[in-house]
Amino acid sequence: MRFQTPLVPATLIRRYKRFLADARLEDGTEITAHCANPGSMMGLAEPGMRIWLEPNDDPKKKLKYGWRLVEHPSGDFTGVDTSVPNRALRDALMAGEVPGLEAPHVQPEVKYGENSRIDFLLTGNGPDTYVEVKSVTLSRQKGLAEFPDSVTARGLKHLQELTAVKAKGARAVMLYLVQRTDCDRVTIAADIDPAYAAGLAAAVAAGVEVLAFDCRITPQDITLGRALAFEQP
Repeated sequence: MRFQTPLVPATLIRRYKRFLADARLEDGTEITAHCANPGSMMGLAEPGMRIWLEPNDDPKKKLKYGWRLVEHPSGDFTGVDTSVPNRALRDALMAGEVPGLEAPHVQPEVKYGENSRIDFLLTGNGPDTYVEVKSVTLSRQKGLAEFPDSVTARGLKHLQELTAVKAKGARAVMLYLVQRTDCDRVTIAADIDPAYAAGLAAAVAAGVEVLAFDCRITPQDITLGRALAFEQP
């Protein structure tokens, strides 16, 4: 998935009200950017961080910049826009490039369960496959990505919905997409959300599959990367 317009570097001043961030461009101009991330963004929103913004000239948008990346001192990147994983994964699914999830038909955002929408419904190759995707950005230990970064009642509901479709004979997959270039394994942050951790354990016991991948991230694009090891907490 290529960014629609070239990203520009900036320095983070502050993130506030969850969806807003003030930043300083390289020419010294201070701007307010949209932050498409409802989580805590633990470790990713410290003042002074180098970030990358996507400009836009859409008259319908109040804010002319969107915050897309954090660049770490190591040169690694973290993607902070939670809408990006679904777009990147959709491209890979349509191209048949996701191991274990090859299917002739890929439908995004299909209604199912109780007022829910599955991220992707794959059909035409065995049982219908329901794929729920979660963006993973937290890392508190070198090389280890964790989900979630805050309590997620919505995420728990999705696990219960997956368990229900599995019980009806469909295939159910929980896919964690790590928007970081510095991690090689994934786990659940059980200390942050013990209910979610218990919900995942119950879902796995009921037959829900867990897959994890990372992303290749540059200021030009974000694409699906390699499969990662998932460590049960």
